[in-house]
Amino acid sequence: MARIIGGLATSHVPSIGGAIVKGLQQDPYWKPFFDAFDPVHAWLEREKPDVAVVIYNDHGLGHFLDKMLTFAVGAAESYSNADEGWGIPVLPPFPGHAELSWHIIDSLVADEFDVTMCQEHLVDHAFTLPMKLMYPDAGAAWPVRTVPITINSVQHPLPTALRCWKLGKAVGRALESWKGDEKIVVVATGGLSHQLDGTRAGFINKDFDQLCMEKIVDDPVALTRYSNKQIVELAGSQGVELMCWIAMRGALGGRVSKVHSTYHVPISNTGGAVMLLANSDVATAIAAE
Repeated sequence: MARIIGGLATSHVPSIGGAIVKGLQQDPYWKPFFDAFDPVHAWLEREKPDVAVVIYNDHGLGHFLDKMLTFAVGAAESYSNADEGWGIPVLPPFPGHAELSWHIIDSLVADEFDVTMCQEHLVDHAFTLPMKLMYPDAGAAWPVRTVPITINSVQHPLPTALRCWKLGKAVGRALESWKGDEKIVVVATGGLSHQLDGTRAGFINKDFDQLCMEKIVDDPVALTRYSNKQIVELAGSQGVELMCWIAMRGALGGRVSKVHSTYHVPISNTGGAVMLLANSDVATAIAAE
């Protein structure tokens, strides 16, 4: 049986890619953020997941305003990147897991989620940068197969925090019913608080970000009680990327253990955060070491 071993959540702002290209990982502005991935690398090396299910929000590369989805699941054998205009190098294609993708799709539809099925899908920086942060030395040989799941955070009406929680729970059920023997890590990318335009451009709410990072571990349902309007007020118009974190936590199920977390303000006018969670059985094994 497949096993969900844990979850990783991280910010994904394009300037992270620029910092990588320029070799700024040890620059004082960036060092706390990049150093936060040292424990992540150690965990990935020890646990060696086979599949990364990546929950993120597309910014117009894979899905645009003329046909905006609410939820979509990639169902391809590989996923390509493309130039978004940020000056970030295009990364090699990511291997997919089409059979698992279709299993997730079938299960989600049975759970009454009307998802978009993408047999061709470009993945943008919200997918590629977290993968690069997880596996900085992978080159073209990514060590995991991937399943991209996108959540609309661009075009209103947006799905609610509660709906994204329920999506995550449904994804978790799908993964737990998969007959393969893969070890699966669920990755959430985005946020935390930030606003890129309007009179509140540059807005960051450190207190709310840290509250979210606390609740996501032991009381994630508390975050589902916020309306979209409240999240925008508290976290900025782009802070709704928190939905991806909520969905990831839903997929992990009940008890988890926080392996590692870091919060660093700012990275490109964003509340930059990294969090690594282990499912209960994996957490117990780590504690025994």
